[in-house]
Amino acid sequence: MKRHECDVLVIGSGAGGLSTAVSAAHRHLDVLVVEKEPVYGGTTARSGGWMWIPCNAPARRAGVEDSADKARTYLRHEAGSHFDERRVDAFLEAGPKAVDFYEQNTALQFDLGPTFADYHPDAPGGMDGGRSIVARPFDGRELGPEIKRLRPPLAEITFLGMMIGSGKELLHFFNVLRSPVSAFYVGKLFVKFLRDMAFHGRPMRLMNGNALVARLAKSCFDKGVPIWTRAPVRELVRDGKNRVSGAIVDTAEGSVEIVARRGVVLAAGGFPQDPVRRKELFPHAPTGYEHASPAPPGNTGDGLRLGEAAGASVDTSLPHAAAWVPISRPVKPDGTLGTFPHFVDRSKPGVIAVTRSGRRFVNEANSYHDFCQAMVARCNDENGEVCAFFVADHHVLRKYGLGYVKPAPVPFRQHVRSGYLYEGRTLEELAERIGADPAGLRRTVENFNKHAEHGEDPEFAKGSTSYNRSLGDPDHKPNPCVAPIRKGPFYAVKLVVGDLGTFAGLRCNENAQVLAEDGRPIPGLYSVGNDAASIMGGNYPGGGITLGPAVTFGYIAARHISGAND
Repeated sequence: MKRHECDVLVIGSGAGGLSTAVSAAHRHLDVLVVEKEPVYGGTTARSGGWMWIPCNAPARRAGVEDSADKARTYLRHEAGSHFDERRVDAFLEAGPKAVDFYEQNTALQFDLGPTFADYHPDAPGGMDGGRSIVARPFDGRELGPEIKRLRPPLAEITFLGMMIGSGKELLHFFNVLRSPVSAFYVGKLFVKFLRDMAFHGRPMRLMNGNALVARLAKSCFDKGVPIWTRAPVRELVRDGKNRVSGAIVDTAEGSVEIVARRGVVLAAGGFPQDPVRRKELFPHAPTGYEHASPAPPGNTGDGLRLGEAAGASVDTSLPHAAAWVPISRPVKPDGTLGTFPHFVDRSKPGVIAVTRSGRRFVNEANSYHDFCQAMVARCNDENGEVCAFFVADHHVLRKYGLGYVKPAPVPFRQHVRSGYLYEGRTLEELAERIGADPAGLRRTVENFNKHAEHGEDPEFAKGSTSYNRSLGDPDHKPNPCVAPIRKGPFYAVKLVVGDLGTFAGLRCNENAQVLAEDGRPIPGLYSVGNDAASIMGGNYPGGGITLGPAVTFGYIAARHISGAND
């Protein structure tokens, strides 16, 4: 068997793994990253790329007033009895330092989401903005030939393959037919996109999670860190002192024994595509298959199994084992089903969500995690399939789109023909198409419209928080999230429960060291990202609460492995 030596072996190439790698390499450690799939980037490359890190440098530069004490108050409220004080304190202490480190020593640069509110901004310690940051857009040509191995973004959340940024850029796309400025902006981006496709075969203007991975990967390559793809880890290796000292990795040239002198880091992305563990931990998925995840197919829980084989255990005590998001299933040209996560349309005026009873069950503009909890609770009460439907009229469909259906002028009839988009001339006809109670749906819409005419929602208070309003239509008055559902034809999209990453992970300490059953660190073994148990207590406090801790604990792990204090 071939043998390869390094100081640090990182298993997984998402944000957690790559941030660990670049942080360790900066401290003059010899680092190797191995990835089982043919592309690097993990779930991060498919994601929105936001990172929740209180007191970050972009917020300080923008004059945002925040403090670690205020953030700790918020996280204590959010996590409740599952508040992990030592790990939370480590995150809050290191987070701002990690952001400074990346900006000063790597290709990773950040932009602030100034109006990107915490998901519960009215809770103790909550903020109306300033804690969520995103990687600055990146020119993929800077990766050179390595751009070919970068995982592409999730196709369902692109427009013909073109990545679209959040905030003002997204508003330009919504206003393309109503504003000459927006039309010019979008047209210019589209011309660049067509140029890139002609010359490079893929977009070179990288956004969101794709930009985050590209910037971290560029930093790794600049510091001499190789990323082996098509290199799954078969098992961890321990020395005579029971220290994790490396791993056996399968490659195209055969098995290789990796000797890691300083440490092994598990960063394989959790278990969103492992039906066995989903069956165990996802109440809405009794067989493990009643679940749809936009995560890559390779995220099958390898890191958790490797950790367990080394004596670690998975924390299954959290009230929610994953970050829930409503998913719809558009039909691809080859007949397979895609996964579209619903982030924005939930907040738009004129969109409501109902179960098969025809009744609403939630403030649709609340966080996707909260939305899914309410959906599961209502469906359990109704003893039916765990699903729901977004409902809108023709005007709203063409103005904002609905799920995978894009707004005008993009055609939409093909989605009706495929069965993704349900259509009814009347509410009763739509109810029959989706298997809902016709009288219940009619009654729900009539009651909703009475108050929506005035921008009010006394039943669920849609539009009542800064987070609600941040994703509504700022030009719609008086409430950017509420409008009546007026005139047919009417449309619906079916929703099921999906995830944006798993919360249940390996028990770790504040240094990212993996813990044995007795609570002591397993020598030589670390875990970051979704392979580590979430510090959020099974809740979802704000945009980026998976990637923020991932890049922070990557920095922490490298700091501890190298013996540094900065």
